[in-house]
Amino acid sequence: MYDQFYSYLTEYDLIDTRQSGFRSLHSTLTALLDMSNQWCFNIDRGMVNGVIFLDLKKAFDTIDHEILLMKLACYGVDDQSLLWFRSYLNDRQQVCHVNGVYSNKDFIKCGVPQGSILGPVLFLLYINDLPKCLDHSIARLFADDTNMTFTGCNIKSIQEQRTSDLNNIFQWLCSNKLTLNVLKTDFMLIGSRQKLSALDDSIVLSADNVTLSKVRSVKCLGVDIDENLTWEIHIQSIRLKSIN
Repeated sequence: MYDQFYSYLTEYDLIDTRQSGFRSLHSTLTALLDMSNQWCFNIDRGMVNGVIFLDLKKAFDTIDHEILLMKLACYGVDDQSLLWFRSYLNDRQQVCHVNGVYSNKDFIKCGVPQGSILGPVLFLLYINDLPKCLDHSIARLFADDTNMTFTGCNIKSIQEQRTSDLNNIFQWLCSNKLTLNVLKTDFMLIGSRQKLSALDDSIVLSADNVTLSKVRSVKCLGVDIDENLTWEIHIQSIRLKSIN
């Protein structure tokens, strides 16, 4: 089933081109190259990148089965195959084991089967239309690791774009019954030292009545990225690991 399904998605280019997770010939490396190349290109043009690094709460475990099945239908899965997928998702049970004691069994009402070969590709389709809700930014995804890039010459234009698309993201998440972990969602301005020093640093963004953390560096897909793309923080981290 996986081979047939993934071949179908690949043949008709149904998976968004900015998604690098769980795909043949894609990896964290291709995702990092794509985003860093675009950021560097914008810096060379004298622009500033405003990037929001989203953190979704337990994304794989909170997939709504009915929404997933509707999306499968939208991507061309026929009625008979939908019945198969419904059977695959339904009537699964789980228990918890703590200190030698088992809980009662309970039915799993949401989420994709963890550890299964179909789980990741089903998740990709569930989140596949997220980039389409954005009006100003470019979304890049590695499974549920998502960042949104805005480009502008000044803080005002970037902040207006961010506020608009952040609202769009909240509406999309609400419609798809997913939740943003606001406390772990960061934003960063990426540009040359000269450009950033000339900007007003008073930009403030909030989501769900919580102010987002503005950072000067962030770990993304295992790599420490700093606001000037010098890679110095990541290099220092690797050096310390090799010494220890």
